[in-house]
Amino acid sequence: MNDETSNEAITPIGELATSVGLTTRTLRYWEEVGIIESVQRADGAARGYTPYFVRRIKFIIKLKELGLTIKEMQDLYIAYGEAKETERMIPRLLEILDEHVNTIDEKMASLASLRKDIVDYRKRMAAKFAESVAV
Repeated sequence: MNDETSNEAITPIGELATSVGLTTRTLRYWEEVGIIESVQRADGAARGYTPYFVRRIKFIIKLKELGLTIKEMQDLYIAYGEAKETERMIPRLLEILDEHVNTIDEKMASLASLRKDIVDYRKRMAAKFAESVAV
């Protein structure tokens, strides 16, 4: 199937959802919040996606795996702009990724502290138990 204006192959929403492991509802939601776009297929059937948006969806999946929120992805889409200029998006993406790294570092430090507290408490409890058994 081809889009009449660009002659690019259009991937139907159901086929795309299956191939990338998403639901059609997720794709529709992403469209509702403005981080992807679909096109009407030439045959008048359900919406579909050009190769550009298939790549974009795969990129969004990767960003989601990295922990980016829908809001952050909307910010990136705005930074990317109508001109589709990657160099406009990259600085914002780097900023967002740096924020996520800092958040992860803070969580890791907190977890390390919690782990130390638990290990210390366990040692005290084991020592008390050993004393009670020895008596």
